[in-house]
Amino acid sequence: MKNIDTSILKVTKSIELKNIPTLIDVVTSEKKKEKELQKTREKLSKLQDKMYAHNKYGVLICLQGMDTAGKDSLIREVFKEFNARGVVVHSFKTPNSTELEHDYLWRHYLALPEKGKFSVFNRTHYENVLVTRVHPNYILNENIPSINSVEDITPAFWENRFESINAFEKHITSNGIIVLKFYLHLSKEEQRQRLLRRLETEKHNWKFSPGDLKERELWDDYQKCYEEAINKTSKEHAPWYIVPADNKETCRYLVAKTILEELQKYTDIKEPELEQEVKDNIKMYHEKLASEQ
Repeated sequence: MKNIDTSILKVTKSIELKNIPTLIDVVTSEKKKEKELQKTREKLSKLQDKMYAHNKYGVLICLQGMDTAGKDSLIREVFKEFNARGVVVHSFKTPNSTELEHDYLWRHYLALPEKGKFSVFNRTHYENVLVTRVHPNYILNENIPSINSVEDITPAFWENRFESINAFEKHITSNGIIVLKFYLHLSKEEQRQRLLRRLETEKHNWKFSPGDLKERELWDDYQKCYEEAINKTSKEHAPWYIVPADNKETCRYLVAKTILEELQKYTDIKEPELEQEVKDNIKMYHEKLASEQ
């Protein structure tokens, strides 16, 4: 399998999504890609066990992408080897009445990972500068002082949100949460094909909503908002990775590989050592247990 340098996915300078490929050639079969993914997720699982014992870092994985980009299946395939206690998936949909009584980041704070664990955000706090920007009338549900109509939502309002998100991520990373953000970069044609498959395959019909077509009509608006959000919030402490998503198997492998390689940079993550007194008496403890009948 072609060795891909995942650093090319990391956003370190201003990008234009139209210039970034949605498909990458890994020069291998689907079977080999699955085998590589299997190896990678097993390594990730072992690393998470070590992180659980180390108990100093939490990991926040953020997944964003257009409808049908493959977020759900990616979560299933990348994290399937994890101990159930080690990973929690949060899918953020339209805020409920309780969530709307708080600021827009409140529900995301509540879902942050405990030390030693992973939280996966399937759609994230970035929805607050994406879907709400394409549909600014949604902001009115938040009952924000001075925002009484869509006309009150100025460019400065969005700049403030970007600043708040950057501050949020800076705060949590300085307190032990490792943040990795992935944009699954799907082409409009591939989305069309996936929506058609939902309609043509009976067992997948339930995934289709007429609203998918309405949102598809706003494709260019979403691309513009994603591009600006990524450019304004990809920081060294909380980087964005743009992952070609037209091939699901390749996309899953690249996300898993990136997570593993980034976490392996934290060389201080080690299993805690036994206290010297316990070490000195291991033989005695073993003999005691072995002698029980």
